[in-house]
Amino acid sequence: MLDGLVVASHRRHFAVRLDDGESLECVLKGRSMTLACGDRVRIARMAGGGSIEEVAPRSTLFYRSDAFKEKLIAANVTQVVGVVAPDLSVDEELVTRWIVAAEVHDCRFVLAANKSDKPDFDALLARLAPYAALGYTVVPLSAKRDVSPILPWLAGQRSVLIGQSGMGKSTILNAVTPSAGAKTAEISEALATGRHTTTHSTLYPLPDVLGGGWVVDSPGMKAFGLAHVAPDALEHAFPELRPLIGHCRFRDCRHDREPGCAVQAAVERGAVAPHRVALLHALIADSKAARVRGR
Repeated sequence: MLDGLVVASHRRHFAVRLDDGESLECVLKGRSMTLACGDRVRIARMAGGGSIEEVAPRSTLFYRSDAFKEKLIAANVTQVVGVVAPDLSVDEELVTRWIVAAEVHDCRFVLAANKSDKPDFDALLARLAPYAALGYTVVPLSAKRDVSPILPWLAGQRSVLIGQSGMGKSTILNAVTPSAGAKTAEISEALATGRHTTTHSTLYPLPDVLGGGWVVDSPGMKAFGLAHVAPDALEHAFPELRPLIGHCRFRDCRHDREPGCAVQAAVERGAVAPHRVALLHALIADSKAARVRGR
């Protein structure tokens, strides 16, 4: 049996990097297993490739979901890096969804503010200031000119890059791992996906100088479903609300208009932003609706 790391997938075909450095195209032995980039697997060699026999226990599994299906993004992730840029207005709900997904899966979250050479970059930083105030790291950089500001945050981590199309994820990746383009072509050829496919996540090892680890480049996405996250887990994913949870008069408080609500009291005294509570309510409503539709 051989041990390896899943670095890409297409339907039920997987590119696996063996521990000795060899790359192998593999298929799943059965249909009960699901795999993602970052999974550690055990393989039996067969003609033309390998058969994945076992999947090692995961420390984390980062994914999105709606009422009907789940989309695995990466396994064994330690960090989520959200990439934003001045090209598009910051979608606060989308960014919050990334953060919630990172929080509920015990991953560190970092915001990479790319394209610092753009004239409207200061306005972007102003939009991101509330996230920094909540304790999340915001890293300004221009990936085309100098990617070094993000390197200390990637070093030794198992990260997934996430963001809308056009934000510069691929530029960051190519600057951090210069062989990424060649690796993409090699993997695409092995899995017969086409050279420029953007529909699947791909894992790239980081250079030894960064202390190891890897980065997963995920497809650009305009939405990030959280149907798998329970409503009580959603409120715990808002760091400013954690000290308040459990201090409302009623145990089942919805933090809306109930008397004795600690969250609404914090809003009234300016300790919690009203739009953050409104966003929490919207996420909870979406989660409940998705669960009803999925029954």
